[in-house]
Amino acid sequence: MTTITPVRTPGDADTLWRNADFLKFWSGETLSLFGTQVTNLALPLTAILSFHAGAGMVGVLRFLQLVPYLVLALVFGALADRMRRKRVMMVANAARMLLVGAIPVLSATGALTLPLLLTLACAIGVFSVLFDVSWMSFVPTLVGDPARYLEANQKTGVTASSADVAGPGLAGAIIGALTAPIALAVDAASYAVSLATLLWIRTPEPKPAGADADAGASAGKRRSIPGEIAEGLRFVLGHRLLRSLALIGPFTNFSMVSVWTMFLVYASRDRGLSPGLIGVVFSVSSIGGLIGAALSRKLLARLPLGPVWAVSMSALFAGPLLIAVAGGPRAAVFGCFTAAFFVSYLGLGVANVVGVSLRMNATPPQLRGRMTAAFRTLLFGGGSLGGLLGGLLAQTLGAHTAITAVAIGSAVMLLPVALSPVSRLRDLP
Repeated sequence: MTTITPVRTPGDADTLWRNADFLKFWSGETLSLFGTQVTNLALPLTAILSFHAGAGMVGVLRFLQLVPYLVLALVFGALADRMRRKRVMMVANAARMLLVGAIPVLSATGALTLPLLLTLACAIGVFSVLFDVSWMSFVPTLVGDPARYLEANQKTGVTASSADVAGPGLAGAIIGALTAPIALAVDAASYAVSLATLLWIRTPEPKPAGADADAGASAGKRRSIPGEIAEGLRFVLGHRLLRSLALIGPFTNFSMVSVWTMFLVYASRDRGLSPGLIGVVFSVSSIGGLIGAALSRKLLARLPLGPVWAVSMSALFAGPLLIAVAGGPRAAVFGCFTAAFFVSYLGLGVANVVGVSLRMNATPPQLRGRMTAAFRTLLFGGGSLGGLLGGLLAQTLGAHTAITAVAIGSAVMLLPVALSPVSRLRDLP
């Protein structure tokens, strides 16, 4: 009889609670994630309420926020593997602080226009790419022991889900009190705090293996950014498990971002939900993500990794069907909306911890920036296209019809999940 080996965690004590520099990073990133929730809601609502933007324009805004991942992530990932990640993260957060902070200033002085808002949204996205391809490569430096990667990813996953839970409701309340553009000052302040916590970290970061690549290479073997990008892509696509995660990932973000974009228009215009009520939908439903991230280590300690990942991904892809079938009294519709996002976020909370841990374990340090960049390109490329297509579909077909079409397409992804080699894993490799 085959013995099922669950994921093993190194002891019961949460040793990262005694890692001061990890806690500094974690606290700063947590506050920044809460601030980002304000921006995620305030940017499209600024376009809708201040400039009367339609569904198509909201989709364009979301596309511009995410398209830098599609265009720049691979380049930034290769550069990040040549640099100390902490410095890169500090530059990225300083830039985001200034760009986000400019929006309330421009609004208060009457200088904010829709084209300028779209430009700033894209610029914020550029520096978000730079930060994202760096932090996942920086965390292993802070953690040290690979056996603690799962714990680190669970902790960051829990706080990300906590921000998803409390953030939208808080964002809706702040926007209601201050107006959407002025509320963005809160996110600017959160980036300032995150920048300060990065400055406070004292863990020495090893010199990247690629820092002197050009200087130390022979004339015939000089390394280049395109060559390093290609090396990272070959590694990801040549690895059986990473390839499967990489191919399924874009559809995950496409589904979630397109549904999110269409739902924002559908809920606010077709169903008449206020910004506060929309925030409540996301806050209550995001408890699913918090539960998933919080329970992920316990689940993986008792159950084989592959089936846990497969069930969580299936919940993520099936959740949008509840929005499509929502009908009847207002309370029932509100309940279906909340349940749809709850189920999806529950799956996402578990799947993220599993996926990021697999990626960290499978990738050598000198390739982590490029591996992260490859995944960011695919994940957020899918998300950017989902935002654009979601807005255009809602404008062309109507929000409800468009959501139904995407929900059915999302449910089809259950088959690739079932066939993935990740679904058959018993433990972290």
